[in-house]
Amino acid sequence: MAIAKPALILFGHGARDPEWALPFRKIRALLVARNPALTVELAFLELMEPSLPDAIARLAADGHGHITVAPLFIAQGGHLKQDLPKILDAIRAEQRGVEITLLPALGEVDTVLEMIAAWLGSVVR
Repeated sequence: MAIAKPALILFGHGARDPEWALPFRKIRALLVARNPALTVELAFLELMEPSLPDAIARLAADGHGHITVAPLFIAQGGHLKQDLPKILDAIRAEQRGVEITLLPALGEVDTVLEMIAAWLGSVVR
């Protein structure tokens, strides 16, 4: 049985171009630098590895009993409304000892939107 060791998965869509994932890898590195005790992993919906089921299975095998999934999507579209709930249902059925929490899409977080607006306002002349 998994212990309550927490982990965070940064979940992105995925792309054919490996450079597409560079901002996600940078976010991961910043998180790890600021929270050295927190395990932070990347996972992707398609085209890149690891998949979300693979990432969660690996974390569960390493003893993580609580995993938070942070979708790095600006808004909810079909992938977050339809695909992700099905994927998470299947994972939860397989990983019964693991609590999985899903955060909102980035565009649903007021603080994130305020930071984007502030940055955009500062660069326009």
